[in-house]
Amino acid sequence: MALRFVVLGAGLMGRAVAFDLARSSPDAEIIIADVDAGAAETMAGFLAGRVRPLHLDVYDQRALRDALQGTTVAIGAVSYSANLRITRAALDAGAHMVDLGGNDDVVRQQLALDGEARARGVTVLPNCGLAPGLINILGAAGAACFERVDTVQLRVGGLPQHPRPPLNYQITFSVDGLINEYSEKARVIRNGRIVEVESLSELEEIEFPLPFGTLEAFATSGGVSLLPELLLGSVANLDYKTIRYKGHCEKFRTLLELGFASNEPVSVGAHVRTNRELFAQLLRRKLDFGDTDVVLLRAAISGTADGMLQTLTYDCIDYYDTEHQMTAMMRTTAFPVSIIAQMLAAGTLQVRGVMPPEYCVPAAPLITELQKRGITITTTLSEMQA
Repeated sequence: MALRFVVLGAGLMGRAVAFDLARSSPDAEIIIADVDAGAAETMAGFLAGRVRPLHLDVYDQRALRDALQGTTVAIGAVSYSANLRITRAALDAGAHMVDLGGNDDVVRQQLALDGEARARGVTVLPNCGLAPGLINILGAAGAACFERVDTVQLRVGGLPQHPRPPLNYQITFSVDGLINEYSEKARVIRNGRIVEVESLSELEEIEFPLPFGTLEAFATSGGVSLLPELLLGSVANLDYKTIRYKGHCEKFRTLLELGFASNEPVSVGAHVRTNRELFAQLLRRKLDFGDTDVVLLRAAISGTADGMLQTLTYDCIDYYDTEHQMTAMMRTTAFPVSIIAQMLAAGTLQVRGVMPPEYCVPAAPLITELQKRGITITTTLSEMQA
C-alpha cells in the first residue's frame, strides 16, 4: 500500500516538513492541510505539484478524523494547543502521528492515551522537533553509552548571523513561546533529584568556532521536556540552556523584572490589553529584521565508561539555506520530524503507544539522515582527568 503523509499546518515548519518528505519519499502521497486554503495551495505550489493542498480546520474533530483515514503518518505542525485533538483523531483513524510538541502539559495528556494507542497498534511521538526533540534524543543516546553518568548538558540556540543591538537576537519561532521559555521555571536534575530553577539564571560562557567565539548560555524552560523522567535514577545532573550572544540574558531579565511580560492589564485608548500582549507585539516588530540565521547545538555527556572518565560531545552548526530560502531553525526543527515520520512509515520503529522520541528513536540513523540533508552533527569522545 502506498505511503500517505498528512502535514497539518502550512506555516514555516509545515512547509519545511512537506519539502523534506517530497524530496526523500518521492513515491508517497503527501498532503499539506491548513485552515487557510490559500496558504495550503501556496505551499503546494512552492513544492511544484509534489504535494496536494487540503482545506482543513484541525479544531473540527470530525473533519480531522476523516482527513486522516488511510493515512500512514499524520504530522502536527500547528500550535501545540491542537496536538491532543490530532492525537485522538489519529487514534480513531488508525494512523501514526508525530508533532513538534512545545508544551509539557499537552504532552502529558497525550501520554495518557498510551494504552489506547497500543491497543490500536498506533504510535504517537510528541516533541520531535529540535528542542525538545533532536537534543533529547542525543542526550538519551549519549547517556546510554556510559556505565555511570555524572552530567548531561544540553545547549541549543537559534541566532541571527549578524546580530543587532540591543538584544542581539531576532525572532526565529513563536514570540509567545520565547516569552514562556524565559519566564517559566526550568526543570533540571541535581544530585539525582528533579528540581526547578529560575529561567534566565545560571549564566555561563560557551565557546564555538569563529565567527561566534564566546557566547552565553542560561537556563530556560521547555527544551528538556520529559527527558528528566527518562534519565532519573541513572544521571546525577542534567540541565538544558539556551545559547545567545553575550549580554542578551541580563537585558531580557531586566525587561521581565520591570513587568513587561506580566498579565497586568493596561489601557490603550478604549481597549484593555496586558503588558505581555503589548510586549509580544513590540518584539515581533523590533526583532524580526530578516537576517539569515544559524542554529548552534551542543550535547555534552560526562561519566564513566570502561572504567575511565570520559566526555561524549555532539556538536552542530547549521546555517540558513539560501538556495531554498529556508531558515536553519526550519531545517533543524522540521527535518527531524520528517525523518522520524518516515522511520515510522517504513517500519523502522516497531514500538507502539505514546512516548517522546528519546524513548525509542535511535540517534545513529537520525544523525545519518540529517547528514544527507546537510545538517552535520559531529561526535567527539575525550578522556578526563580522574
